[in-house]
Amino acid sequence: MWKNSFLRNPKAFRLDKSGFRPLLVVKSVNDGDNVEHTKEENEEKARFRWLKIGSNITEEQKQAIAQIPQKMENRCRALLKQIICFSPENGSISLMLAAWVKSMNPQRANWLSVLKELERLNHPLYFEVVEHALTEESFEANVRDYTKMIHGYAKQTKLQEAENTLLAMKNRGFICDQVTLTALIHMYSKAGNLKLAEESFVEMKLLGTPLDRRSYGSMVMAYIRAGMLDCGESVLKEMEAQEIYAGREVYKALLRAYSMIGDSRGAQRVFDAIQLAGIIPDVKVCGLLINAYVMAGQTREAVIAFDNLRQAGLEPNDKCVALVLAAYEKENKLKNALDFLIKLEKDGIMIEKEASELLVKWFRKLGVVEEVEIVLRDYALGVPEPAL
Repeated sequence: MWKNSFLRNPKAFRLDKSGFRPLLVVKSVNDGDNVEHTKEENEEKARFRWLKIGSNITEEQKQAIAQIPQKMENRCRALLKQIICFSPENGSISLMLAAWVKSMNPQRANWLSVLKELERLNHPLYFEVVEHALTEESFEANVRDYTKMIHGYAKQTKLQEAENTLLAMKNRGFICDQVTLTALIHMYSKAGNLKLAEESFVEMKLLGTPLDRRSYGSMVMAYIRAGMLDCGESVLKEMEAQEIYAGREVYKALLRAYSMIGDSRGAQRVFDAIQLAGIIPDVKVCGLLINAYVMAGQTREAVIAFDNLRQAGLEPNDKCVALVLAAYEKENKLKNALDFLIKLEKDGIMIEKEASELLVKWFRKLGVVEEVEIVLRDYALGVPEPAL
């Protein structure tokens, strides 16, 4: 290369008499033909044209602008108005933001103010603005900014965009911390990629910092989504050994999973773990345990669980009553079902829609006259019986 350089061979470098003008070849958007433009001409085209916002904006844009907080700095309000009324015909978002940075010299607080408002408005350009902000020196990006973006993409199941953000974060020298890896586990588990979720979990453990309930909980949820309930339960036990307890939603998700497949033993273990974690079971949690016993064909245990619910001072809902009736129906124990209903009535508990519909179907199977269906429907609606 040095041998052929024009510095070694000046004759190889000649200027036209008309003067040297570097040419850039770009493709015309309108006709698709190659058109030559000078560098100066292209720089002129690259300049963003700020919109003059007047009466020509849509009603939706007017409403969005009206929602901008009055206390917001003028530089931020000006940018928000431009974003709300943005049209690709005026340039690109990146050019607009670059022009704003050059003219307004924003600080990180200004960026955050704009992003917060765009997020509140659920604006479609939010992520595009964040992506550009991360490249601006004035934004002073940190690892948490990237984590929030990854989490945002994960919520919208945009796996590729999230991974691109992760790569950009690493290229800038930021190291994945516990919060970032937790977001990745959550993202991979929702996408059904258990392998990557497990790899992120192992990487998180290798950081050497103690894991918190959110980090553990994300992995439990990953195993639940993958149908590996025993692995999820093992992670819960690992937590309990360190006196760390997952949130109610994690325990409830595992209990529901066991309940739906009729694994009464697994459901009972999780139900016990819930109480060990200091979480007081509500009617819905108790209903999941009752359902597990019904699905397993264990009517006696289902009734015991129902009685325990009442002894705990909870009032059973329609679903719980219907589950016990379904258990009696499976074993064709009509007398037991009627005794159960009479006992509830004495205690002032009336059956509602789901339980009454189940009874109607049961009586139909037994060939009972249609009048019984009418009585039960009125009973469910609280209509008083006619005087004899």
